[in-house]
Parts: sequence; structure tokens; C-alpha cells
Amino acid sequence: QVQLVESGGDLVQAGGSLSLSCAASGSIHSINVSGWYRQAQGKERELAAAISSGGSTPYADSVKGRFTISGDNAKKTVYLQMNILKPEDTAVYYCNADVRTYEDYVVRALDAWGQGTLVTVSS
Repeated sequence: QVQLVESGGDLVQAGGSLSLSCAASGSIHSINVSGWYRQAQGKERELAAAISSGGSTPYADSVKGRFTISGDNAKKTVYLQMNILKPEDTAVYYCNADVRTYEDYVVRALDAWGQGTLVTVSS
């Protein structure tokens, strides 16, 4: 079992900043890729930013230059620093991780999701 717990969602004015955190726990052997997805009301879920174990950090064009993703391997936590927020950034933000679990001497792949945290940006 793997759990991803997000925190940091809040109501903020346009131009402001927020920092999201996602902590992973459970029988984790390794995490290959972690990412932040977001889903605005009435829209499909989209990738905002991701970070791989090799350090690559792809971003959606809409957040480049404003959002920064980072990770702390020791804490199994990934962060998303969001600056210069816009009303169109309003969405539920979901943490995702491509995890390898290790139980009973077996390594398994798992696509884990958090429960989501709401970010609301007022104009």
C-alpha cells in the first residue's frame, strides 16, 4: 500500500504564491517520476509539472516560469512552488507518483494518486 497526501491548497489573490506538498508513505522501494496534475471544473485533468529520478522537470507551457517543482528523496516528498498565480490556475491539484513497491521479496509497479488539494485564485 502506498499513500500520497497533499497539503497546501488555499484561496489566494491573483499575483500571489502558494506552495503545495505531497508526502508519500508505504512500502516504497523507489519513485521514478512524481508529478502534479490539475483539474479545473469542467475540464480534463492535465499535467502541470513533473520531476524524474534523473532530475528532469517538464512543465506545462501555461505554468513555465511561474511554477517550480522539487523533491526531497529522504522525505519522499515532492513540492510545487506556485508564483504569480492567475485565476486560470484555479483547480484541484493532484499528486501522482510512478512507484516501485517492495513487499514479500517482490518489486511491483504502482501508479499512485493523492486525494487532491483545492487551489482557488481570486481576481
